Amino acid sequence: MEIPEEKYELTPVENNVKPARRRKTKSRVWNYFTVESVSAECKRAFCNTCRRSFAYSTVQENGSTRHLEKGTCGATTGLDNNNEGDGRTRANSASGASTGVSESRKRRYRSPAYTAVFNPDICRHDIARMIIMHDYPLDMVEHPGFQSFVQSLQPQFGAVSFKTIQGECVASYLSEKQKVMRLIDAMPGRVCLSLDMYMSRNSVGYVFITGHFTDSNWKTQKLILNVVLEPYPDSHNALSHAVACCLSDWRLESRLFSLTLNHPVPEAGLENLRSHLCVKNPLILNGQLLLGQCISQTFTAMVIDMLSAGRDIIKKIRDNMKYVTTSQNHVDRFVDLKRQLQVPGEVRLFLDDQSQWNTTYQMLVSASDLKEVFSCLDTVIPEYKLAPNMEDWKQVESICTYLKPLSDAMNLLVSSSCPPAITLFQEAFSIHAKIACAATSGDPFVCSFIKPMQDKIEKYWKECGLVLAISVVMDPRFKMKLVEFSFSKLFGEESPLYVKMVDDGLHELFDEYLTLPLPQSPAYSVNHGNVDRADEHQGGNLSEYGLADFDMYIMETTSQQLKSEMDQYLDENLEGRSSNFDLLEWWKQKRSKYPTLSKMARDILSIPVSTASPELVYSTRPRELSPHARSETLEALVCTKDWLQHGLPEDFAGLDSLAVSDLSNPALKIEF
Repeated sequence: MEIPEEKYELTPVENNVKPARRRKTKSRVWNYFTVESVSAECKRAFCNTCRRSFAYSTVQENGSTRHLEKGTCGATTGLDNNNEGDGRTRANSASGASTGVSESRKRRYRSPAYTAVFNPDICRHDIARMIIMHDYPLDMVEHPGFQSFVQSLQPQFGAVSFKTIQGECVASYLSEKQKVMRLIDAMPGRVCLSLDMYMSRNSVGYVFITGHFTDSNWKTQKLILNVVLEPYPDSHNALSHAVACCLSDWRLESRLFSLTLNHPVPEAGLENLRSHLCVKNPLILNGQLLLGQCISQTFTAMVIDMLSAGRDIIKKIRDNMKYVTTSQNHVDRFVDLKRQLQVPGEVRLFLDDQSQWNTTYQMLVSASDLKEVFSCLDTVIPEYKLAPNMEDWKQVESICTYLKPLSDAMNLLVSSSCPPAITLFQEAFSIHAKIACAATSGDPFVCSFIKPMQDKIEKYWKECGLVLAISVVMDPRFKMKLVEFSFSKLFGEESPLYVKMVDDGLHELFDEYLTLPLPQSPAYSVNHGNVDRADEHQGGNLSEYGLADFDMYIMETTSQQLKSEMDQYLDENLEGRSSNFDLLEWWKQKRSKYPTLSKMARDILSIPVSTASPELVYSTRPRELSPHARSETLEALVCTKDWLQHGLPEDFAGLDSLAVSDLSNPALKIEF
């Protein structure tokens, strides 16, 4: 098929060469230019009006547009008329209308993809989000370097003051808080709180309060709710004041289920907190689940006892590591000797960070594996006189033996943001059993740190063992069977007594949940809705056929049958153990069969057995705030960062934005 010739232009050439075909130019600018061959290898584009010539490639880009915009060529009249004529000429442009013509032309020839509208409000909002997400100091907006950088990006953006950006951060906090409030209001069960204490440089305490709960979609939620300033963190009522502020702020006075503490609290402070919560919060199971210690904090306290007892030998090993690693000559000689002694190549020198106890454990393990090299090092470095003796190496091995299970348990906390209670139950049980066995050792060095460690793990089991055990029972893969097995290994002949305590606690807790308001038609809450929808297609529902009294009978008799939910659940066979088993999803599917027990499981499984963040799991020092943290905006910055990282669902979004001027509204005032 022949291609229509009118779609192409023929360019005359010399030497009888067949003209090349090219696609028709589509831009309207070619209405004002003609392509002519100046020579065999050169083409020029001539303006039809002023006959000024341009390189052909330049016209194809934007040279022609610049020529027409100068206002000296008559071709611009036709360009502005747009085939109809609007009476505007370049003469008008020269007399003062050039701005409008130029803008019109820019809109006509510029692609919409390059059009951007500068909005300083959005820029300030984004700067505030950047400061929040990356913990930058608020006064960075007044630094000359930052201002110069912003000006180079957008000269129209004026300088931002500290007060302005502070208001933007607080406005973001208020906006995100509306979303969190809606999420908590829609929470069907109770909330569990965890408390952390951070210290500032001037010894002022800040209580970080985190909420843990299961939402209406049976998904676990973990959100920082408050940061409360406590000028006297060692006082007995410091925690009571912080918790009261949180419960009042989020309207949770009657919905608190448990408190988990991630730092040591004196007994007087615990009693003050317990008595304070009894006033407005009905205690579940007589308060036995109310207060608990974070398991990672307990493990860290046990590690500190061990490192304190072995501080002399640990310092000696650290000095040996420093002696070798701080000199390249010593490192080379050490490596050569290691090769001669045929020590495995994967073993390396390691110097610890004294603020992270896991690095101290790694240093001791490395030194123990290289003890043969250290013992012979004086043969290649005559001045070396620090070699540990046999008794020293025996103490190092003892420390490593009892640090290993604690290190393995803490690695589980780091590798998973929310390790299942069953995993922590097994780890706590295993560590307790090993320490109990070591307590019978006749080694004086081992006994020096095993006794305080044993006191701490037994105290944890006394305070939190019931929570761990009940959490395990709420797992249909284990129920009471794992509790019975573990207690028989740990407590021997006394195990039936401890098993009965767990069983009694379960039934007592279930009886308390029976008194709480029940969902509609508990045993039929799901199926009943399906019957109604199916019956609509038949032109009626059950109540229209005189069965309303029957529905009332079901409601009354079901309340009596619910008492056997716990026994029915415990008597059923165990679920199969699989790696992808979703515990909360299982209870979500069983909520029609176990309406009351599922409510109880939802709250129990929300209890945070461990609350330490991965970066603080191994820390042996008190938690400290950033040096540039400001008390007046600390809560807004910390909470907003956590909420933004969490990614709150949009369906709970409240106000999209709050103007900084709204902060003067008394109803929106924030107390720091």
